[in-house]
This record gives sequence, C-alpha cells and structure tokens, in this order.
Amino acid sequence: MMEFHTTMGRREFVKQTALGALVFTAIGGRATHGFESRTRRLRLGGPIFEKVESPEEWTAALQRLGYSAAYCPVNAKAGDDGVNAYVQAARKAGIVIAEVGAWSNPLDPNEEKRKTALAYNKEQLALADRINARCCVNISGARGNSWAGPHPKNLTDETFGLIVEIARSIIDDVKPKRTFYTLEIMPWAYPDSADSYLQLIQAIDRKAFAVHLDPANLICSPQRFYNNAAVIRECFEKLGPHIRSCHGKDIVLQEKEGGKEIFTVHLDEVRPGLGGLDYRAFLKGLSQLPDTPLMLEHLPTAQEYEAAAKYVRSVATDMGLNFI
Repeated sequence: MMEFHTTMGRREFVKQTALGALVFTAIGGRATHGFESRTRRLRLGGPIFEKVESPEEWTAALQRLGYSAAYCPVNAKAGDDGVNAYVQAARKAGIVIAEVGAWSNPLDPNEEKRKTALAYNKEQLALADRINARCCVNISGARGNSWAGPHPKNLTDETFGLIVEIARSIIDDVKPKRTFYTLEIMPWAYPDSADSYLQLIQAIDRKAFAVHLDPANLICSPQRFYNNAAVIRECFEKLGPHIRSCHGKDIVLQEKEGGKEIFTVHLDEVRPGLGGLDYRAFLKGLSQLPDTPLMLEHLPTAQEYEAAAKYVRSVATDMGLNFI
C-alpha cells in the first residue's frame, strides 16, 4: 500500500473547484496577461563533455560551446562555499543554472524505494535553492516497477491525488525561496497535457510549484505529431508564466523499422532537426519568456550536441531571434 492517503482525486478536484473546460480557458487567459514580453533573446544550454575542475573552468567550457544556460554542476553533498563559488561564477559569466534533476520514482510500489525517492527529491530541491537554479525537475513517477514507464494506474484519480500530496510534502519540507519544484510532462503519466498541468498547479496550490516543458514528450499520437505546433502553442498560452525550463529534443513518426513496415504507432526521440517537432513554434513561445532556458539532452556525443545546437540556432536566426 502507498504511504500517502489520497485526499482528492482528479475528477473530485475538478468538480469541487469547478475547474471544467471553460475554467481552464479562463485560467489560460489570466495566465497570459502580460505574456507579450519585449525580450527576443533566447538561452541555450546542454551538458559539457570536457573535464573541468573549477567554477571558472566550468563557465569557460560553457562559453566555448556558446551556452548561456547550464545543468547544475555540483551534487547535494557540495559544501556551501563550493556551491556559492559556482553561483558567483555563473553570475559573472551571465550563465543561468537551468535545473537540478531529481530523477527518481516517488510513486514506487516498493516502500523503501519510495522513501528513498522522496528524500532524494527533497535533497535536490534544497540544492536547487542553494545554487539558485530556475527549478528542480522530476517526473511524477510510475505505479509499476519501471521508474518512468507506463502503468494502468498512472493516469487515475487515485494517482493524481498521490502526486498532489507528494509535491506538497516535498515543497513544504524544503520551503524553497529562490527556486521551484517542477514535473516534466510525460505521455503516460500526469501531467500529460497543458490542461492536466493546470489541474496540478491548482490542486497542489503552492507558489513554489511550477512548470517544466518538454513538448516532445507530449507527442504521443499521429494526431499530435502532425499538429504539434498547435500543441506547443497551447502549452505556452496556458502555462507560459509558470514555465521555468525546457528540454530540447525532436521526435519522428516511423512507418518502417529495420526495413519492415509498421502498422502501429511508433514514435522515436531524435536529435533536434531530424524529426517533425515545430521548432519555430517552440522558439517563438520561448522568446516571450525572459531567461527561460532551452536545454539540449539525451544525445550520445559532443558532436551530436554541436549539431543540435547548430540547428536550433539556425531556426532562431531565420526567425530574427538571438541567443544570449
């Protein structure tokens, strides 16, 4: 049994707070008030492959790659002096620390693993606050043995309620002052859409809960694939002011695999520029959000990251946008 008590399921929450489709529209309208920012500059970031041994070497490596955003460079065991040194180096170099990962499964059916995941999330959120990262990010979790995989219980009212309680407990224990706790959108776990993310924001009801956007994870059907620009625009329209960091990937709809035809939906993550994700819509949305980073991920080599960055920059240039 889960140690959390489900106090409010998703449907019950919507019913009790009158959050139907019309209310979602209204929330989206309020959220976009002031959305037309004057900024047109973007931040791009990604991992670095070279070995660095000081904050100054770290910022120099990022600058050589043309990055103005970075993943967290230290772990939670780092002392305050070390953390502060990276904060100061980042500030001096104009680098934004985009996110601290808390990748684990707070919904794990195994009690010990679940407790370990909860403790890790709190530890990582505290690190994000210490290092002044824009957010700490995790997925909501999965009800099965695969930490991030599909499960019949993932998209249920019971699980929605558990996610609400878990997020509240993490935020309330840490009490972050400078950062936010976020959940990455997933195709088979909440939040799985802009609207379900709005539901979580309302239900969790904590100022320190915000949004991490990975639009590639939302593309889970041919309908969404071929209309992904509209999906991306909806995310920025409804969630824009809450978005703290984004992941940059791409996705392709396959009709053949290994030379054989496929007759079921088969979507694969690929390097930006090799798939069908509408990066013009993505970058247009990002350009309205000051200092919100686009972080490249899930590529195997430095050369692949270089190619991804080159593609993203070329799209931005074609749109008249600039990277900091």
